[in-house]
Amino acid sequence: MTGPATWPRRLSEIPALVLAGGAGTRLRPAVPDRPKALAEIAGRPFLEHLLERLAAEGIVRAILCTGVMGDQVARWAARYSGPVELALSHESEPAGTGGAVALARRRFGLERTLVLNGDTYFEAPLAPLLAAASAAGAPGALLAVRVPDTGRYGALETDAAGRVLRFVEKGQRGPGLISAGAALLGPEILAAIPDDRPVSLEDEVLAAWAGRGLVAAVGEGRFVDIGTPESYRAAEEMFAGTGGVR
Repeated sequence: MTGPATWPRRLSEIPALVLAGGAGTRLRPAVPDRPKALAEIAGRPFLEHLLERLAAEGIVRAILCTGVMGDQVARWAARYSGPVELALSHESEPAGTGGAVALARRRFGLERTLVLNGDTYFEAPLAPLLAAASAAGAPGALLAVRVPDTGRYGALETDAAGRVLRFVEKGQRGPGLISAGAALLGPEILAAIPDDRPVSLEDEVLAAWAGRGLVAAVGEGRFVDIGTPESYRAAEEMFAGTGGVR
């Protein structure tokens, strides 16, 4: 790092990037006709639930990074009338999650951003994420949650100060911390993302910053993703008020 990173005081000063371009292959049996971000949960598109959550945390602007079936997201965004100002960044060729961030960075001149998975919902507050990044002068910060089994997600190893030491590959079972699908990225990390090839944000970009100042803020609250038919049903139960997953 070249020196401690500086962060604004409020989340309202940081635009969100919502990664909504994935093919959703595993979810296809349950949701065959639309992108994951628009899968209906409790009668509303999942993306609407996520944006509502972001608005409650003070986010006022979001860029939707689209890819497969991006035309559907664009049509939905044109009808959206919620409190978050929306813009679109569409990839014509698969760029990976990191490539989608790099593309939006160039198009919108981003210096800092909050990146979120478009198929993940969390109830943990985001303010501690910004506080952790600011206190440490960190190049970036991850929102983390504790789950009883990290096998499906891959785990985060951190030290007592919350610094991310390494990312553990998927498949290793047992309780632990996982990324909740929200990451604050500062100028150093954004500038380091390759923009000439597809790249994974977590596996290549963020993993390279483990042990180099990246921090995690551990949050409490329910967490769910809709990447598989099973977790999609769990999300439906959570939003219907009859259950949930961690």
